[in-house]
Amino acid sequence: MLSAEDNETLTRVGPGTPMGALLRRYWLPACLSDEVAEPDGPPARVRLLGEDLVAFRDTEGRIGLVEEQCPHRGASLFYGRNEEGGLRCTYHGWKFDVTGQCTDQRSELKPFCEKIQITSYPVHESGGIVWTYMGPEEARTPFRDFGTESLPADQASVVRETVYCNWVQSMDGDVDTAHISNLHQFDAIDDVPDDGSDQPGYPSNYMSMRFWRHDPRSLIEVDDTWYGFRYAGLRTTPNGHQHARISAWTFPGATIIAAIPFNTRLIVVVPVDDVTTYRYNLTTQPPANPRGLGGPPFFTYEKYPFTMPKIGTSGTRDMPRNYTRANDYGMDRVAQKGTSYSGIPDFRSQDNMATETAGPVYDRTREHLGSTDVAVIRMHRLLLRAAKALREAGTEPPAVRGDFRSIRGAEKILEPGEDWRVLGTDDDPVVKEALAARPRP
Repeated sequence: MLSAEDNETLTRVGPGTPMGALLRRYWLPACLSDEVAEPDGPPARVRLLGEDLVAFRDTEGRIGLVEEQCPHRGASLFYGRNEEGGLRCTYHGWKFDVTGQCTDQRSELKPFCEKIQITSYPVHESGGIVWTYMGPEEARTPFRDFGTESLPADQASVVRETVYCNWVQSMDGDVDTAHISNLHQFDAIDDVPDDGSDQPGYPSNYMSMRFWRHDPRSLIEVDDTWYGFRYAGLRTTPNGHQHARISAWTFPGATIIAAIPFNTRLIVVVPVDDVTTYRYNLTTQPPANPRGLGGPPFFTYEKYPFTMPKIGTSGTRDMPRNYTRANDYGMDRVAQKGTSYSGIPDFRSQDNMATETAGPVYDRTREHLGSTDVAVIRMHRLLLRAAKALREAGTEPPAVRGDFRSIRGAEKILEPGEDWRVLGTDDDPVVKEALAARPRP
């Protein structure tokens, strides 16, 4: 468990808080590119790290991200007119460009535009997302490219989901590979034909799900890296082999979940404020699985009755929340006794139940952690250590720079003596084959 003080440090993200200061040193998703798709189009509300902002694309296509309140009398710039190179407040006509500089005061007899500057944050558009840096300008580092900079536009796919709890609660589930043996179990997977892949090598995605259920007492191992850590859930298969699911966590809130044979699709968890979270699920690099190992992801299987909302191959959108706390996440008690371990229809609703029902900000002084929580514990400690080092010594946070394109999740039934730490890295033969087929730009 954490102390009350450490839990406050971990979860509070507003201006002036230690964790808020840490998060502001990273490039974070601010909104979807589609929300400000057209020059001189409608602006978009943005709430990020407890700050109310407005995003807009000006006449020349440049994106501005500015504070919401007009500095004249406080009216919201979301209702402003986006025209002729800036956003104009409709209360008295004050106008601001993408840098936050006032450029016109149409109602003033003696304009003093040059003296008026509102908060504006730098932005970078990549992979269907408008990213922003909210920290001190002198500490700004280059944009962190996970592969989206060279991603073809027709292959970019971003899905955003709103979760109603603190950001760490939502992220805890991403670094918890043990819960899949319980929360995400469905009897419907037994209808999928057994392909006999319980041997060293790459199983089908459906066989992998059976391994989750066969061995619920997974051994969790964590390997520290320059960007955070990789962790493996090791399970014994029915034939006595070792199955490894390897995911990667990157400061401050990005996870790449295990997939067969490897994966680069990124989940970025961003605090809207202390009690609301955005989850961005995005393509970072073109798919590279030349032999089609593992088959299609399990959530695309048409006979699988508990599917997630399908993620398309291109485009950006908000993920629908059909099941929420208001309707008990679609809980079906009959299904819970038969086809579904949880009785909740889909993976994301199951995860949201587990994290949202812990409360808006979970009190970690009450938790009792076990052997399967080692990755969660490591993440909490790393975040707390980085936030305290920044506050007390001005230490640059980890992983604000580097080559993030080689971070991958992976999954395999291991050969005798095989080290899971190699899987998904540049030294993995399957990765080498994929890179040869599609060289990195």
